[in-house]
Amino acid sequence: MFPYLLRRLLIAIPVLLGITVINFVIMKLAPGNPVEMLIDPNTPPELIEAKKQMLGLHSPAYVQYFKWLQGLAHGQLGYSFSSYAPVSHLIGERIGPTLLLAFAALFAGLLVALPVGIFSATRRNTRFDYLMTGLSFVGTSIPPFFLGLGLIYVFALKLGWLPPGGMRDLNGGGGLGDTLLHLLLPATVLAVAIVGKKIRYVRASMLDVLKQDYLRTARAKGAREFAVIYRHALRNALLPILTVFGSEIPLLLGGSILIEQIFQWPGIGQLAMQSILSRDYPTLMALNLVAAAVVLATNLLVDLLYSAADPRVRYDA
Repeated sequence: MFPYLLRRLLIAIPVLLGITVINFVIMKLAPGNPVEMLIDPNTPPELIEAKKQMLGLHSPAYVQYFKWLQGLAHGQLGYSFSSYAPVSHLIGERIGPTLLLAFAALFAGLLVALPVGIFSATRRNTRFDYLMTGLSFVGTSIPPFFLGLGLIYVFALKLGWLPPGGMRDLNGGGGLGDTLLHLLLPATVLAVAIVGKKIRYVRASMLDVLKQDYLRTARAKGAREFAVIYRHALRNALLPILTVFGSEIPLLLGGSILIEQIFQWPGIGQLAMQSILSRDYPTLMALNLVAAAVVLATNLLVDLLYSAADPRVRYDA
């Protein structure tokens, strides 16, 4: 296992470098200039040129990239063009809330989609199966921004049960209970999309396994139906299920940008939107690097979970 992990980590280095090159080229090709976003249009040209010189924008693009890469090699992500704060500090403040939101939504989605998908597969072509399949299509079809605004209108404005946004109460209070109340609505929006897609994946994976002869043999030997489903069938159906749930983590980080804007959740989604609007190149480069690292780490974690779910999967060679 260790040689496999080492090989994957070594492969990740050139992959991350290639991603940073592509991201840098795309940002340079995008219209707009960071100085134009930060300075009043009536500012004298000499001051604008001095600002560009200060930010290092007069250097050729490849020089700017290698300066950023040199800072990265020393553990520095640079300074924000808009706030002049260290980018590592900005991301460190925002990554926690985003991970909390993403994993809360993923856990809720798994908690609902897994048992419902299994139950729907074991009761194929029943009313329950048709109902869950229909609801999964509804959950997939509803735009997240529309659902988020609808939940805010009903549960925050009309009923007053939940806060409309933010992560903590501005009037004081705080604590874990207050954070969970603020987390409930945005996590629900993300979880609905997960449940809508993953119920069908779990159902389809279970249906493929339920047709196998070894389950018929297990029943013939007197195994209880619960053991047949959850010990034999589910374990063999876990590989495709792990794949689709593992691929959801990067999508959650990207999809949380819109949700964080709607619910004013103080995560990297808000930071990414602010950086895009202000053409904050150092912050955008760091955010893209973090997102790429999360994707690679998630893929590696899913591969390791394969071997835990199925002993026949080995990575010794």
